[in-house]
Amino acid sequence: MPVDPGRAVGAVVGDVTTTWDEDEVILYHLALGAGADPVAPGELEYCYEARLKVLPSFGVLPAQATVAGLFNVPGLSFNPMLLLHGEQEIEVLTARVPTAATVRSVGRVAAVYDKGKAALVVIEVETAGGSGEPMFRNRFSLFLRGEGGFGGDPGPKGAEAPPEEAPDLVVESPTLPQQALLYRLLGDKNPLHADPAFAALGGFERPILHGLCSYGIACKAAVDGMLGGDTAAVAGYRARFAGVVTPGDTIVTSMWRRGDRIHLAAANKEKGTPVLANAVVTLR
Repeated sequence: MPVDPGRAVGAVVGDVTTTWDEDEVILYHLALGAGADPVAPGELEYCYEARLKVLPSFGVLPAQATVAGLFNVPGLSFNPMLLLHGEQEIEVLTARVPTAATVRSVGRVAAVYDKGKAALVVIEVETAGGSGEPMFRNRFSLFLRGEGGFGGDPGPKGAEAPPEEAPDLVVESPTLPQQALLYRLLGDKNPLHADPAFAALGGFERPILHGLCSYGIACKAAVDGMLGGDTAAVAGYRARFAGVVTPGDTIVTSMWRRGDRIHLAAANKEKGTPVLANAVVTLR
């Protein structure tokens, strides 16, 4: 059946309560490559509970637990093998992300756009603490390939490209050969990131890194390189997934600071291909 935005928009895709503690925060940071220098004070702040801080991109983890409900949304019929995570945006609504919390995340279909060859579904997830205080607002932009052409709204146009001049800072972040095997322990068990036979079905020589892992790696590069490690300075972060990283590749993040915004572009050093595009970190 064709996509029907009238039925899909507004539907609840998930209502999930999750809990995290210091160990999960540390695992998240390790899965992004933190602690490569295990005695550096700045790295220990990501990996040692005595003075632990939390990267703002951590807020995608409680939100992603709701997205599985997309498969049960009325008005959306699609092949899950053709689902593509296109963009991710997070708003950080708390001054400082706690190292331990129990939160409730409620996800809804915010929009369905007709992109011709694909339907673009935007899922907005509100995450609140135990007392109802808002913590994160995530937007997952998901392409349902082959499901476009239903005559719907094409959605907003235009993207925010980085400045044309040379970047203010470039950071290289080598990934580990086992990086995807670490990151999957945070909840995304898609075999594309672990099983060579499954990856081959998708046309990949080896399992590939999670897009949200690359997203977090670039966030850390910006926080450490442009903000002196101040994780609380980030009010929001968005990026488009533009290419593939094989664990062991190096992610090169170029950055431009313009007022209260940091523009980012991430590339794969070995392949010479883009990884993240149209990325912006907004500051408090």
